[in-house]
Amino acid sequence: MEWVEPPKLPSLLLPNAPNLPIPILEVPTADLPSYKPLVVPPNTLRPPPGIEGINSDPESESSADKTANPTTTTKPNIPPEAQIIQVPFTDIEVPMPTTTIMTTAATTAFISVAATLAATSLFKYLVMLMKPIFKQAWNKMTKKAGSSNSSSSSGQPDS
Repeated sequence: MEWVEPPKLPSLLLPNAPNLPIPILEVPTADLPSYKPLVVPPNTLRPPPGIEGINSDPESESSADKTANPTTTTKPNIPPEAQIIQVPFTDIEVPMPTTTIMTTAATTAFISVAATLAATSLFKYLVMLMKPIFKQAWNKMTKKAGSSNSSSSSGQPDS
């Protein structure tokens, strides 16, 4: 037996990679956040009796109290037919739709879920019934198509 040389495939010679120095990485440092605490006295702070404060004019204090806008929360517009429900253990009140609206929403949700489940089970049942019928029909059609193809390919010329 004679040895046959393997075929010589074309090859591409690539140049060597350049020598790069190893990078010197510094150890990372982080600046820790810090803050100077801000002391804010309450707006109702008054000096004790008998001690004069910076602003000891009582007239200016009373006028400042009158001009200060107290923070008030505005309640949203609630329709008159809405029911107000108090959340237990809190001071929160929540508006709730009327009974007719809640009944309509619950009924609609129930009917849509029931219809979906019924349609799914009906579809699965129909697939179970029709699958054997479709399978038999498919087998008959493929047999008929296969027999007509084999007779035409028997080597006889077409007329």
